[in-house]
Amino acid sequence: MREIVLDTETTGLDPTMHRIVEIGCLELINHVSSGRNFQRYLNPERDVPPDAFDVHGLSDEFLSDKPLFADVVEAFFEFIGDAPLVIHNARFDIGFINAELDRIDRPGLEISRTIDTVELARRKQPGAPANLDALCRRFDIDNSGRTNHGALLDAELLSEVYLELMGGRQPGLSLQRNEHQTALPRRMELTARPPRKHEPNTEELNEHAVFIDSLNDPIWRR
Repeated sequence: MREIVLDTETTGLDPTMHRIVEIGCLELINHVSSGRNFQRYLNPERDVPPDAFDVHGLSDEFLSDKPLFADVVEAFFEFIGDAPLVIHNARFDIGFINAELDRIDRPGLEISRTIDTVELARRKQPGAPANLDALCRRFDIDNSGRTNHGALLDAELLSEVYLELMGGRQPGLSLQRNEHQTALPRRMELTARPPRKHEPNTEELNEHAVFIDSLNDPIWRR
């Protein structure tokens, strides 16, 4: 089963005014990372407000020579294919992606193809914090490298959170033996029993004849 974990960084919160500055995707096969990913920094064609810079650390100067969304859209769609999209607060990211697609006259992504990990976390533990940092703490996932938000880094952390939300890795599934495991018992050597006789004796034949005589038109005499 193929899924794509997706995250974006933006210049703000309103997709009608703000733009995507980074998009990161990670491929999962059966809920586990395959090692394949897609990541691009994007020129937002506008300034990065100070509060957004404080979140992701991507400056106007750094983004000035990066490609536009229109330049990477084909590679983006090729990577995600038709796989379900695992997103933390899906409506936010899908809203920004669809706003970018609308600007280049491309159809948007359906929210129905997303798996929202915020909703999963709230169903699993109602009332508990559902932000990514809180979930990493809950599942003992190391997020010490997350000094700033980053789309690909957050997608990698989210992939681990998603695995835990779906039940986590089951321990003890290794098929390799270790030194503490005992060897399988050897196949036992069996001695064949002598054949048993099944022919009826004289007494049994007489009893059967009496039984036949008691029947009305027995099939044995036809």
